[in-house]
Amino acid sequence: MRNSATSFSRSGLSDWIVQRVSAVILGVYTVLMVVVWLGHPTFACWHAFMSSTSMRIATLLALLALAGHAWIGIWTVLTDYVTVRHMGPKAVPVRLSLEVLTVLALFVYLVWGIQIMWG
Repeated sequence: MRNSATSFSRSGLSDWIVQRVSAVILGVYTVLMVVVWLGHPTFACWHAFMSSTSMRIATLLALLALAGHAWIGIWTVLTDYVTVRHMGPKAVPVRLSLEVLTVLALFVYLVWGIQIMWG
């Protein structure tokens, strides 16, 4: 069995579990946001709700779940479709460059989200 240095974890099963758990977290968070938005459409209610510590923690959890979910999904697509078989010898540097760009973008989005919620 070969491990990739750029995978989220060291096994496909772990990646699968992280992907599914993060999807559930994102689904629950999305339903919660829609229900609250429909029930409290005014800015004052929404601001008070989002300013609570519990919602800040829930939003942080959703941001982390989104980052993990996105990384595993993008990494899987890149390893499946940016391959030597499809692109020849230039595939490895292209895939590594795309992975680095993805990690940088996810890091920026994560830090930006944390700054918005806790700043």
